[in-house]
Amino acid sequence: MKLIRFCALLLTVLTFPNAADRSAADIFGSGLNTFDIDFVSIRNPGNAADTTGAPNPVGSVTYSYRMGKYEISEQMIEKANTLGSLGITKTLRGADKPATGVSWNGAARFINWLNISSGSTPVYKFALQPGDVGYAVNANILLWNPADAGYNPNNLYRNSLAKYFLPSVDEWYKAAYFDPNGGVYYDYPTGSNSVPTEVASGTTAGTAVYGQSFATGPADITLAGGLSPYGTMGQGGNVFELEETDFDLLNGPSSSARGVRGGNWSFNSDFLLAANRSAFDPSSGSGIIGFRVASVIPEPSTVLLGALASVGLLGWRRR
Repeated sequence: MKLIRFCALLLTVLTFPNAADRSAADIFGSGLNTFDIDFVSIRNPGNAADTTGAPNPVGSVTYSYRMGKYEISEQMIEKANTLGSLGITKTLRGADKPATGVSWNGAARFINWLNISSGSTPVYKFALQPGDVGYAVNANILLWNPADAGYNPNNLYRNSLAKYFLPSVDEWYKAAYFDPNGGVYYDYPTGSNSVPTEVASGTTAGTAVYGQSFATGPADITLAGGLSPYGTMGQGGNVFELEETDFDLLNGPSSSARGVRGGNWSFNSDFLLAANRSAFDPSSGSGIIGFRVASVIPEPSTVLLGALASVGLLGWRRR
């Protein structure tokens, strides 16, 4: 029976290479400090850029990747702080609320911890690490240089050997506004050119968390409105989100303002539009700005090993 189940899984992996990781969770931490981050696959590499959004052009990505289905929550930051002594500060609203008040540099520290704790390379370069004398969580990153393994001359912020990272302007935009079925971009990250229905919380298609009183606050990350065509939630409304890319698109000086976009629970629908992008200081946090994590697509061998393990055949030998 196990062999039959394995053959079925293997056929799925070989016939539909993106079926095995279309929606999957990666596990981090240990014990009471364990947490999951759900990802959806963003395929269709080499899609055409959008020429109606901000910046212009935007949204063309030459490779497949994964985008966090939800925003990072407060409890994820708390658990990483406990295990990694990161010292990241944030707004306090509730365990499943989006982690706001975290600076770009603080988000980079969190994502470095995700990489290190899973055996990958730190994605962002800092002069000092947790535990070093003079460590400051909001200190600016350094730029990777040609002597560093993983150096990418096209993006001096991101180490190319890392598994997890903040989404770039194009990665974020594609996951939010591009419809892979029709090959078109929408104005809103709910798969439509019509203004989403405003809600305080929920998962109904065509809705987004915006237009509420400021006192209402954001929804839980899994109740942040309808999904994008790829299946991400809350890229419109709930809280603004940080991009990896700086506002002028150069990723040059590490102190440059970073792009933020997507709107929040109390602003109007204009901020959800594909044509709306703002700038924010990387060393500062804000109670209306959060972030989500992107990741590389697992190698086919990883998917296959997962299929083997799921049916108990990882150590199988012919007798």
